[in-house]
Amino acid sequence: MKRALMYASVASMIQQFNMNNIKLLIELGYKVDVACNFEFGSTISNEKIEQLKNDLDRLNVDYYHIPVSRKITDLKNIKESYKQTLNLLNKMNYDLIHCHSPIGGLICRIANKNSNNYKNCKMIYTAHGFHFFKGNNSVKNFVFRNIEKYGAKYTDVLITINKEDYTAAKKFKLKKNGRVEYVPGVGIDLEKIDSIQGDKKKLCNELNIPEDSILLLSVGELNENKNHKVVIDVLPSLPESIHYIICGTGKLYDEYIKQAKKLNVTNRLHLLGYRDDVIKIMKSCDIFIFPSKREGLSVALMEAMACGLPCIVSNIRGNKDLIEDNIFEINDLNKIEKLIIKNINMYKKDYSATVMNRIDCKKIMEQMKEIY
Repeated sequence: MKRALMYASVASMIQQFNMNNIKLLIELGYKVDVACNFEFGSTISNEKIEQLKNDLDRLNVDYYHIPVSRKITDLKNIKESYKQTLNLLNKMNYDLIHCHSPIGGLICRIANKNSNNYKNCKMIYTAHGFHFFKGNNSVKNFVFRNIEKYGAKYTDVLITINKEDYTAAKKFKLKKNGRVEYVPGVGIDLEKIDSIQGDKKKLCNELNIPEDSILLLSVGELNENKNHKVVIDVLPSLPESIHYIICGTGKLYDEYIKQAKKLNVTNRLHLLGYRDDVIKIMKSCDIFIFPSKREGLSVALMEAMACGLPCIVSNIRGNKDLIEDNIFEINDLNKIEKLIIKNINMYKKDYSATVMNRIDCKKIMEQMKEIY
């Protein structure tokens, strides 16, 4: 039986972006293994990681803990991860490897290059948003561009999930007969989203706010990159009826509470933490706002579009692949305010059928099947 390895830095990358790929490889006749860091660095809870392990067990997928770090300066764990990865590849002799994330992806590709089975193994690498991009620190861009350029030499298929990265990747030199593919992320289940109903009245009651409130929603981790701070900064200048909801957990929770208190908008900021009913919440809100500083291609944004929400987004790669208007520069508070006011009465927005078809998970699976 053919053997395949799904390799990522952290368990959350497997749980959030690769379960469908694993199932597809199994359907294609592969015995699939998973290797990643199950112990630290994930954006999901320990409970979710245990659930992931149970799901992998049910699929008869063996999994291995590799202490991959998400920090390029963590040389100890990077060195140990390389050693363990090389041992695993030499032991299993995989026919196909699909790796993810800058550090984990590079470790895996170098280990494969030095393995006993390099000539017989096909290497696929998905870049979930290159860590070099327009507007980023020039030193970081130099470092990460060269990391990606080096790793590309040992890659048969390099998958990019947005157009800016696709253009950049086309300049890399891949393995002989290697190619770059554009696949818009993992896609979304349009049929499932369509079947879910919202309940604004219930959500307003949960938040203890008037039922005629205007609900502004963001979804994402509470961190610097997601940039929720700018929306909170705008709240005082918006009508009192506008409430800002954020679904997500993160280290900036307390800071956002302090910021809201300082601006006297505590009663209009609602940090809901982790939610497993995000689609229902989206369908209960009025506007989706996505102020991120860096993304590959946001699943949350695609879901909001599928829910018919007017979407206001920062002018970054990925976002521009999906949204043609309602775009603001990252720190342009005046533009953010104007766009929110402009979209208050736009109860449902119809997006291009071409765009929505492209991000349908069924279409994505067709592309991945062809690549595999």
